[in-house]
Amino acid sequence: MLKLFYSPGSCALASRIALEEAGATYEAVKLDFAANQQRGAEYLKINPKGRVPALATDRGILTETPAILAYIAQTHPKAGLAPLDDPFAFAAMQAFNAYLCATVHVAHAHKWRGYRWADDAAAQEAMKRKVPQNITECYTLIEREMLKGPWVMGDTYTVADPYLFTVARWLKADDTDIARFPKVRDLVRRMPERLAVQRALSGEA
Repeated sequence: MLKLFYSPGSCALASRIALEEAGATYEAVKLDFAANQQRGAEYLKINPKGRVPALATDRGILTETPAILAYIAQTHPKAGLAPLDDPFAFAAMQAFNAYLCATVHVAHAHKWRGYRWADDAAAQEAMKRKVPQNITECYTLIEREMLKGPWVMGDTYTVADPYLFTVARWLKADDTDIARFPKVRDLVRRMPERLAVQRALSGEA
């Protein structure tokens, strides 16, 4: 059985939604970040990065949200969570997910975890001040060029949608008004109408 390691409010929500959408049998294992469990010896044996999500499979551990989402889609093809029969469309979906992982999430983290990039307190404060501008630039690109609508890839729901939903829920904390991005706002509004999303959110409560 699959085992998902997560922390409430983290990007692991995207993987949990995907598992629910796929109808997968899995166990959710909560890590208490306030208690620094993600840096504990037991968890570091599972994921030496000390981050979530991590997905334990019968072949080993997977980390990084884009990889986990792709794995869920590929191992549960009947759920139709990715364009598995179209290499270009699949790669385009992966490119979107990689942008969320490598650019949007990192821009968000500069407000909360500036210590990863600088020891100087003034430098960390400068990073925090820059976050709204950087996040706005990220979502302006998503809104204008990347989110086809009504879902990320167009008419078909994919694993890119729970990922965007997850990170877009951080916009308010990043001092950025989601109303500036109507297509993103619409997707975030519609996502909780899905039963899988409701189950995933309930599991995080």
